[in-house]
Amino acid sequence: MPSVPAPTCRRFAWKPRARFDAVMSTKSREHLFGSTIRHSAERAAEARRVADRLACEAWNYRMLGYKGPAQPSPALGDALNARFLYLEVRCLGCDTHQTVALNIVRRPKTTPIHELERYMRCKDCSQVRGYAYKRSHLVALRTTKITAADPPSTWWPGER
Repeated sequence: MPSVPAPTCRRFAWKPRARFDAVMSTKSREHLFGSTIRHSAERAAEARRVADRLACEAWNYRMLGYKGPAQPSPALGDALNARFLYLEVRCLGCDTHQTVALNIVRRPKTTPIHELERYMRCKDCSQVRGYAYKRSHLVALRTTKITAADPPSTWWPGER
């Protein structure tokens, strides 16, 4: 049986390599799936924002059209995610409208908006009476504060 000569070409010669010098020859999972994962996460975040906005608008229509009921209401985090940053509150004592910034409310983001009603009190009425006057009514969620250019919400089309 004839013996087979060893290969003389250098590229076929076996060279022992160090253990950690091995280079991966395939693409990483980040390269293969990273853009798909990021795109899906962005679409999911946008879908959540749209759903939160629709829930807040539905609650506003119910509050302005029927004057309530306030329950069920969107969560505080949902309103902030939908960029409704203010809650309009009406004092039943002096009939003034005020806006409360929702991003400074010290409650968990899972707190429903209607649970904030019991903590609201009118500063003017409280000073006149000498105790915390807590008779208020939630009106609507707002994206801006009450100003001359953006007046308080009306309950129904004929109200002034």
